[in-house]
Amino acid sequence: MIVDQFDRQTMVKMEAALGRVCERFPHGGNHNIRKRAAQVIVRCAKTGNTGLDALIEAGERALERPPLMSRRGARRESIRLAQSGR
Repeated sequence: MIVDQFDRQTMVKMEAALGRVCERFPHGGNHNIRKRAAQVIVRCAKTGNTGLDALIEAGERALERPPLMSRRGARRESIRLAQSGR
């Protein structure tokens, strides 16, 4: 569990960073947006980089690039494009 991996101060910073990153989205963003940002924030904190600015920057970077498509999603998209003649 994530709570067992970090001290309380780091957890507070991580929560604040996620809130700051997602505040630009209506209602704080949907589940997928929040999850993607949170995963990168956690990864950043695991490297020992636990400053609030660093955590915010990591979360923002995660949302700047589009998410990778799963194999299933990529296959569906390929089929859809082939059927549409593109």
